[in-house]
Amino acid sequence: MCCRYYMEMSPELRPIVEEMNRAPLASKMRDKLGKALTTSGEVRPTDIVPTIASSPSGARKVYPMLWGFTAKGVDRPIVNARVESAKDKPLWKDAWKSHRCIVPASYYFEWEHLLTPSRKPKTGDKYMIQPRGAEVCYMAGLYQIVEFRDLKYPVFTILTREPSQGLRRIHDRMPVILPSNLIDDWIRPDNDPEVLVKAALTEMVFEKAI
Repeated sequence: MCCRYYMEMSPELRPIVEEMNRAPLASKMRDKLGKALTTSGEVRPTDIVPTIASSPSGARKVYPMLWGFTAKGVDRPIVNARVESAKDKPLWKDAWKSHRCIVPASYYFEWEHLLTPSRKPKTGDKYMIQPRGAEVCYMAGLYQIVEFRDLKYPVFTILTREPSQGLRRIHDRMPVILPSNLIDDWIRPDNDPEVLVKAALTEMVFEKAI
């Protein structure tokens, strides 16, 4: 599961944020939705953040997107989708085929899930997690287009998978994080996402958040 992440203005992330800020859609979303763009710091569901997706011409492009799918009968944003079932679930299957994006972050947060002596769930320490040897987490996501006040804009969800062995003691899920050389392959609609997720990074480093 991933419901918080963090963006630092590193040399790798800064150009992505700057490209989002220049996008005409960014100012439209800010004005129509009444929300500021999130360009650094801790990111929460319903924030508007930079993502990477394919343009209509097939080129890589940075878009502002709001974090969280909407669904009938669900009163809160759906921020994660299980990669194992995304291709079959009605909410995700169209996006799985042709609306894939990358969500860049410096690291993501996870809270340790524990059990009390009576076997009741308990939340433990908060951890910062990122791939070993990398400054940016390129998390695989899906997006859809929604409409509000005559504005069409994209919303996204982050794909999750079974955790790597080192993370199992913290949580039973982790984001699908792809190596940077697969960003273009992931966002291209004509590629097979089931093949690409097999290359997800699993060697993570983590420490307690202060």
